[in-house]
Amino acid sequence: MAAIFKQRNIITGLVLLSLVFPFITQNEYYLHIMTLSFIWMIGVYGLNLLAGYTGYLSLAHAGFFAIGAYSLGILTVKAQLNFWLAFILACLITSFLGFLIGLIALRTKEHFFAIYTLCVGYIIYLVIDKWESLTEGVRGLIGIPAPSNIGPISFQTALSQYYLVLVILLLVILIVYRIVHSLTGRTYIAIRNSEDLAQTIGISTMKNKLTVFVLSTFFAGLAGALYASFVRFIGPDIGSTAITFDLLTYLLVGGLGTLSGPIIGTILIVWVSQQLQFLQDYRMLIFGPVLTLLIIFYPRGIVGAFTGWKHKYEDKRSKNKDIPNDSLVKSKKQVKEG
Repeated sequence: MAAIFKQRNIITGLVLLSLVFPFITQNEYYLHIMTLSFIWMIGVYGLNLLAGYTGYLSLAHAGFFAIGAYSLGILTVKAQLNFWLAFILACLITSFLGFLIGLIALRTKEHFFAIYTLCVGYIIYLVIDKWESLTEGVRGLIGIPAPSNIGPISFQTALSQYYLVLVILLLVILIVYRIVHSLTGRTYIAIRNSEDLAQTIGISTMKNKLTVFVLSTFFAGLAGALYASFVRFIGPDIGSTAITFDLLTYLLVGGLGTLSGPIIGTILIVWVSQQLQFLQDYRMLIFGPVLTLLIIFYPRGIVGAFTGWKHKYEDKRSKNKDIPNDSLVKSKKQVKEG
């Protein structure tokens, strides 16, 4: 039974469910919510790669998400570029800015890094809010186009956009999986466990930290560009710290430093939030205590709790297997002595 809760099995099951979800429900609203969940998952995977596997908590993630969204919006609405060219450029612009910010931010460590990135995220929000000639300020950008056709494939319907975002999400999961299970992923984990020890064995920590930071911002920009093309309207609020803490909540609930955590945490929180909409602002009175208890008792989230349960189950099972063998040895000794 413990094998059922392996992360690979969980991810496979959720992917299969996602593929058939549009056929289970014909409600376009649910399809809309699920597509948004996939977009948030992409951003959470980027945050997880940096915070969960490298140990550096970035609080500027919403800022990079907004850069990706606004880059796509400005390039398509104002510069009138082709959608897919603007989409690629939006991800590259976000990554380039992430590279420049990372060169400075990664010279700090632990809570200093978190505070620095929090300030950077707020500065990005202020730039978007105040630079009205470029971003339209509080009015926001209106009329962002949906993804343009690729040959005979059209992305004008909600169903086609759903599968487009799902395919991109699966590519992101595959990339993260390959990174985590490679030598590079082990290097990131070594930095997380002890950066000083990683340096003593010859690991270039600055180079690896900068690489994972840029990759994390790339995923954030990718999610932002998808969000802009899906919602078709963006305002400065998408770069607020509230979005960063939403992404962090999805990650903490699902499981920090786990592969299936971003999927489970995002789906759970998004759908519970939808069911509690009638409470409006009072929803945090429920989420706050629950999240606090979860962090205290299960710091690695739901997936981490299942993983711990699985290890305990396997240990108990192995001990139970050893008991008959020990009794058999004792009985043989008694026969020989007799």
